[in-house]
Amino acid sequence: MANIATPVFLNSLKAIYPAGGPSTTAYPGALPNPWAIITAVAFNAANIPEAIPIVFKHALNELVADQQAKGISGEAAHQEQLALTRKIRESVFQGGLVGGMSKTINSLIALHEATPENLRETKTLRNTNTHLSDFDKRGEERFRAMYRETADSVQALLDSAYPDLGWFSTTVGYGITYGGTDVLSQVESSYTLVAALVAVDTPRQVGWHLASARRGGADLAEVRAVRTIAIEVARAAGVRWRNEVPEVEEP
Repeated sequence: MANIATPVFLNSLKAIYPAGGPSTTAYPGALPNPWAIITAVAFNAANIPEAIPIVFKHALNELVADQQAKGISGEAAHQEQLALTRKIRESVFQGGLVGGMSKTINSLIALHEATPENLRETKTLRNTNTHLSDFDKRGEERFRAMYRETADSVQALLDSAYPDLGWFSTTVGYGITYGGTDVLSQVESSYTLVAALVAVDTPRQVGWHLASARRGGADLAEVRAVRTIAIEVARAAGVRWRNEVPEVEEP
């Protein structure tokens, strides 16, 4: 199935996302075009781990070519390459919480094998000495930042379904997984969740995170592009939906 991740297909996905939108200019360090993280996450959730290294190499080669054209070299070039690599790796990891961790293990192993030695991680990015109560607080803050006016009703829904689910979502999901590092911006995490949820056909949660991307500062065109990229990747990977993928709701 890796043969579906052709350069033509990947370039077509990149072209879907509008350049210079607010979600990429408002956050220092955000990717100017997050097509690679959306694509990698969707392939992972659709269980095509062999496509992840191809997406990574395509995006990295594009970055290196752009650096050469701009005369960026040395440590500055390395830091840009490391930032891109970390974003793709972290997005696959974050997407795994909703798309399936067994798939994510395979995808991250494949990505690791394709990653140059100087761009690999050798230690955890999350502070493993952080007290769980701090992750509780961080998770509450991230959850409310993403859900805003719907935070109380969604949390109540999770708590009523199973109190452990509500705790897990806030502390493990939003505190440790989505809020545990600053590798991805809040909007990039929303994009990651949309891509994974589209591929696993869970429309309620797709709707939640299309909305969370808008609340985080992405404009209508950007969020529609994320939805379209995720659908195109999942369709190419063989996903067949039992439910309609929600549209982006206008404010």
